[in-house]
Amino acid sequence: MTPPRTPQIPVVVLAGFLGSGKTTLLNHLLRNRAGTRIGVIVNDFGAIEIDAMTVSGQVGSTVSLGNGCLCCAVDASELDTFLETLTRPSARLDVIVIEASGLAEPQELVRMLLASDNPHILYGGLVEVVDAAEFDRTRERHPELDRHLTVADLVVLNKTDRIGATEHEELRERVAALSGPAAVISAEHGRIDPELLFDPALRPDGEEETRQLTFEDLLREEGCEGHEDHAGHLHAAYESVEFTSDVPMDPRRFIAFLDSRPEGLYRIKGFADFGAGDRHNKYALHAVGRFLRFVPQPWARGEPRLTQLVMIGAGIDAEALREGLAACRVENPEQALADGLDTPDAERGMWGVLRYVHQEPDPVDVPEADPVDVREAAAEV
Repeated sequence: MTPPRTPQIPVVVLAGFLGSGKTTLLNHLLRNRAGTRIGVIVNDFGAIEIDAMTVSGQVGSTVSLGNGCLCCAVDASELDTFLETLTRPSARLDVIVIEASGLAEPQELVRMLLASDNPHILYGGLVEVVDAAEFDRTRERHPELDRHLTVADLVVLNKTDRIGATEHEELRERVAALSGPAAVISAEHGRIDPELLFDPALRPDGEEETRQLTFEDLLREEGCEGHEDHAGHLHAAYESVEFTSDVPMDPRRFIAFLDSRPEGLYRIKGFADFGAGDRHNKYALHAVGRFLRFVPQPWARGEPRLTQLVMIGAGIDAEALREGLAACRVENPEQALADGLDTPDAERGMWGVLRYVHQEPDPVDVPEADPVDVREAAAEV
């Protein structure tokens, strides 16, 4: 019996200079993970406290965070080794977060991920955390911050509760100018919606021992019960826009739309139907910041042939996005389907899509293991 394909695991790089609030943000993700199993790789040598558990700072140390989460403290040179361990099916992880050292060059970690031969990882974006109250002083001490912002896919302007409203707005504009097309969201105490970074895992009831904290729970803990201003909710920091079409997408126009996607659009996920361009497959789309890829997947028998996309970002124009995508639809789908894939024009039309095609990893037949075995295996690497 052929084992099921191993899903690719998104790997998110969490960067920011010392004191920006990276670990606070990471702790928030771990507490509000909605049953998602998170692997954490700490690229640092100091004592890092994560969710009330301390990683000793020794290279290669591995600690269980409970509830299906693991944490490793590694040197960058060992990154591939630990990614290999954490992507084993027996680890059952849904997402991996790399917390970069406060003095690390995050783009180097991104390059390592994109150049990795591990077929079971998927680039999940570079998140740069910025201390709003110390922004100018941080830039003075670390001029390279400007370079870090230019390569970020998402910028979290943290500790905004420590500055005034006018200063906040001015700082957002300055950071947005430095970060270019990256989405910029504001946060207090590192609290961002986990769905910005990864999709919640769907697990059977009772599999997780600890219920997730809802956003309402979190607000009540902070003494905010009765607060009805939705601007204070985590989901208010970003927008999610959906698009569905039963008319196939023109591959040329669709690629042109993706290549010129607007500033602030952080993630795009879903499936595209290219009609006569490929009658046999739908194309799973994954875009994070500047990263884009497609994975062709066979249409199931009787499956409705739809393009279904979700776009996530900050400061985006939802109506303009929908209009832009609507303009990518095939003008005469019946005629295009009748002409078929064999025409040279149809073949050339798919070239732009095929540049970004990535095949699914081959299935790996690894027997299920107890989480303890995974931790022991990781410690032995």
